[in-house]
Parts: sequence; structure tokens; C-alpha cells
Amino acid sequence: MQLTRPVRPATAVLLATVLATVPGLATACSASDGATAPSAPPARAQEGGLPGADGIGDPDFPTDGNGGYDVGHYALKLSYDPAATRLSGTARVTATATQALSRFNLDLHGFTVRSVTVDGRAAGHSRADDELVVTPAQPLAKGARFEVAIDYAGRPEPVRNSSNLGTYGFIPTKDGAFVTAEPNGARTWFPSNDHPADKATFDFDVTVPAGLTVIANGELRGRPVTTGGRTTFSWRETHPMVTYLATITMGRFEVRTGRSPGGLPVYAATDPRYREHLDFLYRTSAKVTDYWSTVFGNYPFSSTGGVIDDFSAGYALENQTKPMYGGFQPDESIIAHELAHQWFGDSVSITRWKDLWLNEGFATYAEWLWSEHNGGTTAARSFQDYYGSEQAALWKYPPGVARPDDLFNASVYVRGAMTLHVLRGRIGDDTFFRLLRAWTGEHRYGNATTEQFIALAEKMSGKQLDDLFDAWLYQPRRPS
Repeated sequence: MQLTRPVRPATAVLLATVLATVPGLATACSASDGATAPSAPPARAQEGGLPGADGIGDPDFPTDGNGGYDVGHYALKLSYDPAATRLSGTARVTATATQALSRFNLDLHGFTVRSVTVDGRAAGHSRADDELVVTPAQPLAKGARFEVAIDYAGRPEPVRNSSNLGTYGFIPTKDGAFVTAEPNGARTWFPSNDHPADKATFDFDVTVPAGLTVIANGELRGRPVTTGGRTTFSWRETHPMVTYLATITMGRFEVRTGRSPGGLPVYAATDPRYREHLDFLYRTSAKVTDYWSTVFGNYPFSSTGGVIDDFSAGYALENQTKPMYGGFQPDESIIAHELAHQWFGDSVSITRWKDLWLNEGFATYAEWLWSEHNGGTTAARSFQDYYGSEQAALWKYPPGVARPDDLFNASVYVRGAMTLHVLRGRIGDDTFFRLLRAWTGEHRYGNATTEQFIALAEKMSGKQLDDLFDAWLYQPRRPS
């Protein structure tokens, strides 16, 4: 994510690592390769079972995500009426029970749930705030693979003024919708395990009035089909994806497709208001992706590109394969930032929100590297300029500590990037860039933590680096 407006400081909260204490977390990072999840076999009946937790175990966002199961695939068959701002359809969620389950939760904000089934059998369901509580006809055994189908409808309600971010989630626009969901806005349009620790593959079948375009992650599965004045677009993302990166942005768009000089499929689209920027978006997305492939390792997905929509979001978001730019023309630096996220954040995803610097610090440092690559300001110069800054928040709030009410604060971006530059100086260029490629390779399509990055850096450099990371990530003062 790249903010295009200033952020304000908030109180920092020091939190301990909980990775080892959360039941089932080791299996919460799906790495499904198939485009379509196979039909789930009937879950084995089991006496008893326990309710799945109503949170995945992240202390900074305790009600986000859910415990007791691991999602492998989402199949979303939806219809949207922009005039009525009404979304309806069925979400089929294929998952594996990580414990014996008497009931489990999905995250869902708003909507009327018309029916719920588990493996084709009617299931009980109730609502508690943003929790959809599902009780299957029989308890699910640990290790059982099951499919829950939720038929629902209503007017989507985006999240407003949370995490000091403005508006996010499913946002109705005059001709469709702008969908950017970080950190926890997926629940505003489909029932999900809404936390980055649980990744899954996706199918999207979305029907809209003829003349509109639906843009989702991954690639189109054939040509759109129009019947009775409505058109259905079918998209598929075959690589595991966190829920906040899923999108079905809709409206009137100018679209350009082709291939990058390196041969990668490119999909670029702009609202008609920004049609004069379509060629720039297309060309820049192609060349940046090709270049990052030489720096960070092979591109992890099957296509690249970007979308400019006519909604003044105040930010850009790295939606997997299609970064979204909300109501502005991005320059090369912002495009470089969002496309670096395809490696750092999208392919290698965080396990807890306190590790957000692994996304934003890396993408900000990529901006500095892009400038250096093009003969502009060097990374060293950028580091020095920020080090001399008197921005109190930069030094008061360390980037390795989550601030839920100001999650995307400047320290996570800038001081996160500075941490990487200091590391580069300590271990040398050769080891540093080998480290980046090893990091994206070892954790490709998975989740990772700060502790794992530190361990890899120490292993590859042969140096003890605790002092460096402690000073730059965790101390509330300017490191010496």
C-alpha cells in the first residue's frame, strides 16, 4: 500500500510473538496450486468437537480471522446491481478442519444470509457483529476437508476511518465499485477467514449490467458472456492469496492487454477519466515487473498490470496481479512500490500485523532502488535525508511494533526501509541482494515473520545482527 496523504501518530503498544501459542497456526498458510478446489469429500462425523475460535490469534486484531480451520479455496459467484448498490450470490469456501469442530466462524459484515450448507447439508447459522457462526449438522473431525456454501445478499458497507486509513473494502461508485480491502475489508463483500495468515486460491464469477467491466485477480477464463442485458466475467487466481488482496472492481474502463518485453502477460485498465494515462500505466507496469524479476527473483504470478479507478481513495493498494490506484495517476515510484509488493506482501505474506514492515519497508526500499537504477537519488542519499529528519513520530514509534489505530504510519514505511539499508551496509551488497532473492524463494506463496527474516540474514551473512534489528525495529528513539 502507498498512502498519498499524511498520516498522524498514535500510541505504540509493545506486543510479544504469539506464533507458537496459536493452535493450528502452522497449517494456516495455504499453498494450494490448483485453480479449482476439488469437491470436498463428506466430513467424518465425530462425537463432541469444540467451537473454532472467533479470532485467528493476532493480538493486534483479536477478532480478525477465525480458528479451527484452514481455507484452501474460495469460489465466489456474485451479481451486482450498481443502481441499487446490491450484491448477491453464493460463496463456496473449501477448507480443512485443524481441530475437531462443533461449529466455526466466518467473517462477514452486513448482508442477509439466506442459507448455509456444509457439504450439501443444511447448517445452523447465527450472527454476532461481524461473525457468521456456522453449526454443521454433524461435528467435523480434525483433518476433514469440507465445503461451506453461503447464499447471501444486501448492500455492501465499506469500512470507514479504521486504522487511520479512510475508507476501504467494497466501495460503491457511480458506475460500479472500487474494491481494496487492506487490512480487514474482505468481510465487506464475501464471508471469509479475513486475516493474512490464511491464504487460498480464488475463482470469481461476477455478473453486472452489460457495458460494465469486472476486474479481478489473476486471469480471465474465456470471454465475458452477455445474456439478457447482463454480462458475466470469470476470473481465476491460481496462486494462494490473502483475503485483503482479493478484488472485483467494476465499472466502465479502458483496457489494454499484451506482454512485457520479458514475455509476461500485462493487463492495464483506467476509468475513462484517466484514459490518457493508460499507455503510461501499461508500459511502466511492464518494465518495472521485468526489472524487479532480475532483483528479487522470478515473478511469482502469471500476469501483471494495474488499474486506475475514479475514486479518490487517498492510497494505492497492491491487489495481487493488479495494483489499484485510487483516483490519481501514479508516477513510476508509486508503481515500483506496488509491484515490489507482488514479492513482498503478496507472494511472501505476513503472519501477524506487527510484521507489516516486511511489506511496506521492503516496498519503500524498492522505491529507493528504482530511483538509483534510473540515475536519480541513491538509496544512500534517501537514507541520509530521512536520518536527518526531525519527524518525531519516525523515531518515537518503531516499525516492528503494531499500532492498530494507525497501522500504516510513516515509521513502518520509512524506518522499515532504513532498516534494510543499514542491513545492506552491514552485510555488503552481494549478500544483501542474495538475501532478498533467498527470502522470496524460501517463502514463496507462504507466510513469514520478522524472526524468520533475521534468522535468514544471520545465516547468510555469518554475522550476529540482533543489535541492528533491535535498534531499528523495536526501540522508540533514533538509532545511533
